[in-house]
Order: sequence, then structure tokens, then C-alpha cells
Amino acid sequence: MNNEKDFIEHTIDSKQIFSGRLLNVYKDTVLLPTGNQSTREYIKHPGASVVIPYLGNGQIIMVKQFRYPVNAVMLELPAGKIDPGESPEKTIRRELAEETGYHPESLKPVCRIHTCVGYSNELLHLFWAGKLKECKLSADDDETIKIVKISTKEAIALVLNGKITDAKTVIGLFWLKEILRNPELKKRFISE
Repeated sequence: MNNEKDFIEHTIDSKQIFSGRLLNVYKDTVLLPTGNQSTREYIKHPGASVVIPYLGNGQIIMVKQFRYPVNAVMLELPAGKIDPGESPEKTIRRELAEETGYHPESLKPVCRIHTCVGYSNELLHLFWAGKLKECKLSADDDETIKIVKISTKEAIALVLNGKITDAKTVIGLFWLKEILRNPELKKRFISE
């Protein structure tokens, strides 16, 4: 098995076993490269966008909200699900305004993140937002969110001491740290 195609599994049968407002769960039978069959259970997700909203002077905007699946209040980078027909960029512009009341004059893609490849196809698009301007805050009815302006040093410290555990936020904050310390990345993302 030296070639990538030697790892590919082929779908024999696919059954949707749950359909929800956000997630769809599937149970597939697959043919393994060895010739054996196996079962794969996974979630199809519409994708999402996440943003590093940089205020300048070493400050970013984060949001604090209760996350039901983990039964905890989490400090996170703003993010949201991609709606049908929406681009990742349009999604994050909408979400940033809804969650923080800011609109970016500068929005640049940073990277893509597969959040949990073992059981979901969710793909997050991470953006850098700069030159933020206040706009009308239009929060969703089903979310209680607090806007938190925080220094990048404090945010990174919260990751390093285990206080921030949300994967997209951890990844985004490490990108933030690298962008601020790396002159080449700083030039690419921060056009102030």
C-alpha cells in the first residue's frame, strides 16, 4: 500500500438513518482495499465558516455562549453554518454582523479545517477579518451571545491553560498567533 488509491474505500450501499435541521446521519457499507466489507456511520454537515475578527493593537473579538451538546459556556471565535446557496465568505460576513455587530472591510481566507474526519464531513472555512466597522447587531432569536473583546495574549493563554477547548477556536487562535509573529503572514493578512 504505497499509493493513495490503495487506501480508498468504495461505497456498496448507503442509507440515511436520520435527517435533522442541521445534520444528516448515514450508515454505509463499504468495500475495503483488502476486499473485505465494513460499515461506516457518519454525519453529513453543510459546512461552516469561522473568523478571526482582528480589532488591531493586539485585540480580537470573541463570543461567549452556552453550547448544549457539551453543557458548558464556551468562549469562541464567531462562526456559523453555511446556508444553502451561500458562499463561505457570505456566511461569515452574515455571522460576524449577527454575532458581534461588526462588518469587515478586509476579509481574507486563512485555511480550511476538517473538524472530525472520523465521523463527519464538516468543513470549516477560517477567515481573517480586519478593518472592522460597527454595524447593526441582528442576533438570532435562538442564541444568547455575549461579545468579548480580548487581547490576543490573553486568548492564547486561555488555550494554553485549557480554558478554551473548542477546536475551531484553538486552531484559529494559533493561526492568529502565527500571523502576528510571522512578518510574511502579517504582511499578507494585516493591511493596516
